[in-house]
Amino acid sequence: MASDPRPPAKATWTVADLLRFPPPCSPSPPPRRPAWTRYRLSESMKGLLVALLGGGVPAGFVAPFTRMANEASGIPSLEILLFRCVLHLLFICHLRWQKAPFFGPPEVRQRVLLHASVNVISIGCAYSSFMVVPSGNAATVRKGSSTICSVLLALCIEKNRLTGYDWFGLVGSTLGLLIMVVPDLLNLDKSTQLYDTFGYVLACLGGMALALGLVIFRALDFSGKLVTVAFMFGVVGSLVCSPVMFLLQDPVMPLDPLTWTCVVAISFLALVSFLCASYAVTKAHPALVCAVLHSEVVVTLAVQYYVLREAVTPFDIMGAGVILGSIVIITAQNISCDATEDDDGMI
Repeated sequence: MASDPRPPAKATWTVADLLRFPPPCSPSPPPRRPAWTRYRLSESMKGLLVALLGGGVPAGFVAPFTRMANEASGIPSLEILLFRCVLHLLFICHLRWQKAPFFGPPEVRQRVLLHASVNVISIGCAYSSFMVVPSGNAATVRKGSSTICSVLLALCIEKNRLTGYDWFGLVGSTLGLLIMVVPDLLNLDKSTQLYDTFGYVLACLGGMALALGLVIFRALDFSGKLVTVAFMFGVVGSLVCSPVMFLLQDPVMPLDPLTWTCVVAISFLALVSFLCASYAVTKAHPALVCAVLHSEVVVTLAVQYYVLREAVTPFDIMGAGVILGSIVIITAQNISCDATEDDDGMI
């Protein structure tokens, strides 16, 4: 076949070709951030951390300090509670600045009043038990009864069900409390058996009232409820403790610095614990919050041994270890992180 004698055609460019812009390149996706910066803690985990660090740890110092103040000057439990209630009354400044009703909206005032009354009963029983039986045992019984009561209330009221890990942690923490307190209950001194039994009953009632108060607070739904219930607690506590203190106990005017230091520390630490525990139940299940609050027992035992020089048995150490392990299981199971909004848009 003969080859084509024509030369190859040359590329021709027109003005339109020279003025035509290339198609825009698609923007490259932004670089992905490290995994630990792309996630935030879940709301449940936030609540449990607040309960652990802000609710349980500060409350662990309350029982030993209450016993120290009573042994130093004989100050009764209701008088200590009265000082704490007076501190709560300072929240009126915040409510007035926010122009919020002092006792909450009219439709929820009865429940706010019920919450305050239940908490006054809970703390009054707890402070009284701290002066009757060893502070570590009283705190143990109180937290154990609060956990059991909160589980029963949650089963009847709450819609959110607990997972298998949650149940395992709850059972473990309750088992740790039983390991700590049952040997002491079986070896009560015959001469003070009735007196000690009364102290443990007070601690149990205080725990049941604590669980009920947390469930009531979780059901409240209005803005500024945390400050409102704190102020209402101060009002109800002041009105109740003032007359009852003179009827049932012998109030004293402490003069030594140790008593005043303990009373001031009790008031501030208990206030922090009250606010953190109340906030935690709005984020996490009340039963899990009560279980994490068992860290109070471990702190109380440490202060009881190193500061008060009270005996700590091997059962106490074993039970404290079981409680800490249960808290680790509950918190580890709830370390479920949620992706941030930016990452949700990238997916």
